Amino acid sequence: MSVKTKIAAIALAALTVAGSVVSTTSQAEAKPLGWGWGVGAGIATAAIVGSAIAASDPYYNGYHRCGWVAQYNAFGRYVGRVRTCY
Repeated sequence: MSVKTKIAAIALAALTVAGSVVSTTSQAEAKPLGWGWGVGAGIATAAIVGSAIAASDPYYNGYHRCGWVAQYNAFGRYVGRVRTCY
């Protein structure tokens, strides 16, 4: 078989499958979805994400308080800030 014949056979098969799907589907019906599942999934996701953010707080670790402190070199010149916990 040539390439054109193969492409034609594949196209015919695709049309046949699409036609059978269209002819066997039922009529579409619109109905309200409701709020139950969406609100429940939103609350569950918010709880999971919120607890993950709260557990990964880098500025307060147990009994320590952390903050930024100025850092100076041997000549007394400001070189930047460093994070220290006390």
